[in-house]
Amino acid sequence: MRNPLRTTKPEEQLSERPGHALVGVVNMPVTTVSPARAIARRVVFAAAVLLGMVLIVYLDRDGYRDANGDGVSLLDCFYYATVSLSTTGYGDIAPVTDAARLINVVFITPMRVLFLIVLIGTTLEVLTERSRQAHRIQKWRRKVRDHYVVVGFGTKGRSAVNALLAEEDVEPNQVVIVDTEQSALDAASARGLITVHGSATRADVLRVAGVQRARAVVVAPNRDDTAVLVTLTARELAPKARILVSVREAENVHLLKQSGADQVVVSSETAGRLLGIATRTPRVVDMVEDLLTPETGLAIAERAVEPSEEGGSPRHLSDIVLGLVRDGELYRVDAPEADSLEAGDRLLYVRKATLPEQSPR
Repeated sequence: MRNPLRTTKPEEQLSERPGHALVGVVNMPVTTVSPARAIARRVVFAAAVLLGMVLIVYLDRDGYRDANGDGVSLLDCFYYATVSLSTTGYGDIAPVTDAARLINVVFITPMRVLFLIVLIGTTLEVLTERSRQAHRIQKWRRKVRDHYVVVGFGTKGRSAVNALLAEEDVEPNQVVIVDTEQSALDAASARGLITVHGSATRADVLRVAGVQRARAVVVAPNRDDTAVLVTLTARELAPKARILVSVREAENVHLLKQSGADQVVVSSETAGRLLGIATRTPRVVDMVEDLLTPETGLAIAERAVEPSEEGGSPRHLSDIVLGLVRDGELYRVDAPEADSLEAGDRLLYVRKATLPEQSPR
C-alpha cells in the first residue's frame, strides 16, 4: 500500500549516504572509557614522560651548558625538559658533549613525539573513533539481514527488547532501535544495541535501519497515529517482514491491520483486563506475568511437531500444550482441528525457563 503522507525530498535521502556520512545517525555500540579516567590516564602518562626526560638530563647534566655558565641544576633539568617536550626550545640550555647529543637523538626526540601525541590525544581519538564508526557502519549495512527493528525505546519498546534478548539465538547486535529521543538511544546503545536516530515515519530512516531485510519489525511509539504511519511505511519497504504493533486504543486496531500489521496488541485494554482480574484473583495475574516473562519461571514457547508425534493428540504429550498453529491459523488445544497433529504443525506449550546460574553443567 502506498503511503501518501510521505514527502521525503531527494536531498534528504539518508540511505544513499556513505558510511562516514551516517556517523551520528547510526551508532554502533563500543566499549567506552569514562572521560575523567581517560584524561587522568593521559595526565599520568605525560607526567611520566616528563619525569623520565628530567631524569635522563639530570644524570648527564655535565654534558649540558647553561647560557649563564653556572651549571645545570635539577630545576634547570625540569626547565629544559619542559621547553624541549613542548618544542618551544629557547636554546639557553643545550647539549654540548657527544653523549648528551646522542641521548637527545635516541631518547629525548622520541619522548618529545610521545608527549605531543598525549597533548593532542583527545583530537586524535575523536577522529580515530569517527573513522572506526564509519567503517563499522559500512560493514554492518552490507551484511545486516534477518534482524529485528524496534521503533520506539520507551517502556513498551524496552520490554519487547528484553523479551527478544531472552531468546537463546538473539544477540544485542541483531536488534536495531529507531527513535528520535537521544536519551532513549543512549540507553539502548549502553546495552549493546545498534541505534538509528530519526523518525520511523520516514522511509529513508527505516532503510538505514535495514528494515527491508529485517525478520520482524516491532512498532511501539507513544502515539497511535504514529504507529499507523510507521506500519504503512514499514510494510511498503518490507512486504515479507513480520510487523507487530502496540496501540493504546482498540478502535485503531482495524486501521493497523489494513496498514499491514500482522499482530496488534492493545496495551490499554490488556492492562485493564489484568487489573480487573487482579481485584478478584490476584494470583492469576501473577501467573500470567510469569508466563510472559521468558527469563525465569514458566514461559510460553513454540516448537515444531516431531515426526513421532504426528497423528497423536496434543493433550497426550508430556508438554503442556495450549494450542497449535496450522497454515497460519491458531487453534486452541480443545478445538476439533487440534485432535490430531499433522506434519508442519507448530505447538504452543508451557516450558520451564532456566536461570543462567542454574543451567546444567
